[in-house]
Amino acid sequence: MNVGVLYSRIRQDEKLLLSELRDRGHDVTKIDVRKQTFDLTEAPEAFDDLDLVVDRCMATSRSLYATKFCEQYGVPVVNSAATAETCADKVENSLALAAAGVPTPTTKTAFTTDAAMEIIDEFGYPCVLKPVMGSWGRLMAKIDSKSAAEAILEHKATLGHYEHKVFYVQEFVEKPGRDVRVLAVDGEPIAAMARSGDHWLTNAAKGADTEPFELDDEALELVEMASDAVGGGLLGVDLMETDGDQTDWNYTVHEVNHTVEFKALNEAVDTDVPSKVVDWLEAKADAAGGDADVEDAVAEVSD
Repeated sequence: MNVGVLYSRIRQDEKLLLSELRDRGHDVTKIDVRKQTFDLTEAPEAFDDLDLVVDRCMATSRSLYATKFCEQYGVPVVNSAATAETCADKVENSLALAAAGVPTPTTKTAFTTDAAMEIIDEFGYPCVLKPVMGSWGRLMAKIDSKSAAEAILEHKATLGHYEHKVFYVQEFVEKPGRDVRVLAVDGEPIAAMARSGDHWLTNAAKGADTEPFELDDEALELVEMASDAVGGGLLGVDLMETDGDQTDWNYTVHEVNHTVEFKALNEAVDTDVPSKVVDWLEAKADAAGGDADVEDAVAEVSD
């Protein structure tokens, strides 16, 4: 197949993916979105004869628009523009999970500092304030006191972009010093790892320790539900273990990521993650071309 890869920087994740694609004899067209121009109707030359495009843009804005152009040109893209739009915005993400009945942390949103302060007072301390756009745990704040809340809200209110004036507040989940990252394709897990550390944020990007995690039946069900809720695709589903005292579930899904990184996961587990990802991409390309039953092909990924 001829695969286009949208990117703005080639990280280790992209190197792993590109290497696996080329080792299998696939043609790869790297498309640097920083240099590419997009016409409203006429596809650029770089998109000629592509069977599939894989979005690996680091910047959310580029990802959102580039995937829309791919679909305008009739080129299959993973993940879809709709999935990207849902996952990129934490409010959209939380709304989709809640609508699908997926357990997710108690979350409220406000548009003024006074209203946000009311939410924080209601939640009590600690609670968590997150930007509606962002990744790697950046600009997230665990709020431990009223004075800290007032200072953080005032700071956000003075920032120029309208997104900073959307105050997204979540309850603080007392997880057991770790969370769980699952890499899944259309709801089928490829691999999972636990990320642990002393900091309340346990992102691998912040230096968390990683180890393989065995998914139980409940976690498997939630991964599928969360994937379906945001539209499916190649996704990172983030779970936190709970004591089950607030719901009937022993996990809560706090986020689904659409341009998921997998380098740390690949190093933590025995599974060849890039190989499984490319298995799925091949299935998607075959399905788009009408040459295979995608459900049978995707099922093989998890075998």
